Amino acid sequence: MWGKKRDEEPSPTRPSYNPPPPPANPAPAAKPVETRKETPVSSLPPARFEPDVRGGAATIGKAVKVVGQIFSKEDLFVDGEVEGTLEALEHKLTIGPHGGIRAGIKAREVAVLGTVQGNIEAADKIEIRKDAKVVGDIKTARIIIEDGAYFKGAIDIVKPEPAKVKPAAQVSAAPAQAAAAASPAPAGAQDNRR
Repeated sequence: MWGKKRDEEPSPTRPSYNPPPPPANPAPAAKPVETRKETPVSSLPPARFEPDVRGGAATIGKAVKVVGQIFSKEDLFVDGEVEGTLEALEHKLTIGPHGGIRAGIKAREVAVLGTVQGNIEAADKIEIRKDAKVVGDIKTARIIIEDGAYFKGAIDIVKPEPAKVKPAAQVSAAPAQAAAAASPAPAGAQDNRR
């Protein structure tokens, strides 16, 4: 201890570092291969497939089969099979890409991404997306059929019912009729009574 030099003692503040030995047979560095695959680009906007299940929407999954009647009082997303009738009169009905429907459909709005065999009646609009297949008659105010969709049937476009304004029209018509009856006869008209 007395005879050692100061630089031979290990320093408590600096840890010693021994690098690992190099491998016996180093593999040559692989050069990255850059490949480009060209994909065709459509001029149409991309299909929007987002099941709107937030905020109280019901879902029938792709592993579910329903035979009978479905009446929904909320938005409905069907990705399974349904035979019978489907009604969501005041809500949106979406048939998912795995959905297979053999039913009559009535809803406010219908979006088809899967297969439907049956008549569809929508108060607002019907969308038949790119890979969808619809066989049946359609009755709606507005319709969208994307390029690539299959549709066989008749289309009946109906005007949406305007807000009921009949009571106001009847009230305003009555004073106009009363005013016409009370007005004096034109100057050229004579009374032919004698």
